[in-house]
Amino acid sequence: MKFSNITLFLIFISAFSCSVESNKTNRVIIIGIDGLSVEGFKQSHHPNLDSLLVNGTLSLNTRCVMPSVTSPNWTSHLTSGGPEQHGVTSNSWEIDNQNFPPIEQDSSGYYPSIFKVLKDQVPNIKTAYYYNWGNLINSINQTYLDDISFEENDAYNANYNKAFNFIKKHKSNPTLLFLYTVHVDHAGHQFGWMSPEYINAIETWDVGFGKLINNLKQEGLYDETNFIVISDHGGHPDSGHGGQSIDEMEVPWGITGPGIIKSKKLNEPNSNANTATVVSRIFNCNDTPKSWIGKVPDHIFE
Repeated sequence: MKFSNITLFLIFISAFSCSVESNKTNRVIIIGIDGLSVEGFKQSHHPNLDSLLVNGTLSLNTRCVMPSVTSPNWTSHLTSGGPEQHGVTSNSWEIDNQNFPPIEQDSSGYYPSIFKVLKDQVPNIKTAYYYNWGNLINSINQTYLDDISFEENDAYNANYNKAFNFIKKHKSNPTLLFLYTVHVDHAGHQFGWMSPEYINAIETWDVGFGKLINNLKQEGLYDETNFIVISDHGGHPDSGHGGQSIDEMEVPWGITGPGIIKSKKLNEPNSNANTATVVSRIFNCNDTPKSWIGKVPDHIFE
């Protein structure tokens, strides 16, 4: 059987592209809560988060990468590499000030993120990054982001509103949105992990999160959205974080939405480095960077 040049070209492109189902929009919202520990999750009151996760899969023994600090772990979430691969070993990492170069680099010298993977392969995808800790974005190549917003002084509600407006504006596009807050971590540093102030920071966040969920439901955007709820590290009541205790090294990790097993507790090994690979699976991407170490847990998809 002979193929025309155009047919061969289309076959070649489809082999290296992600696919989006024609009957629905693939939309993923990554909810990042810095410093949320397993005990903090268990002991705080978060009805809106509970209502979300009851329809999905939850792990309470996901391992963070070493060291158990912010930049290495958020980079691992968004790149499916460990520090050995992406080179981010401390919170002071910058593209022009690094001691350990990435094992794989894009054209600008950054380790390839999920944003790059999707921008390269998913037609018309929209990406956004909302954060309130300044160094967080340093390891991500902003070329692959359509919208970026930094909110000062640990505030996050304005970013949540911007996130909703971005989703609403691009409701017909496949979308990946990263929505992060650092205020829980800062409460842990200032008052101690598991202090009343720390618990209150989690519970206050849940109220703002509930408003976002309600807005999405009112616009008919909730049911077709996958949510991934993640943290970078936990914390020990006496020593904070950065060490190797289970309190610091294990975090909650939850996923819900179309195609996800409901009311499931994930007991198999899971890692912060798996997150970007899971996102690539949601968008049906098979062509991910060779150096990515992330895996898709066996029992999260229907």
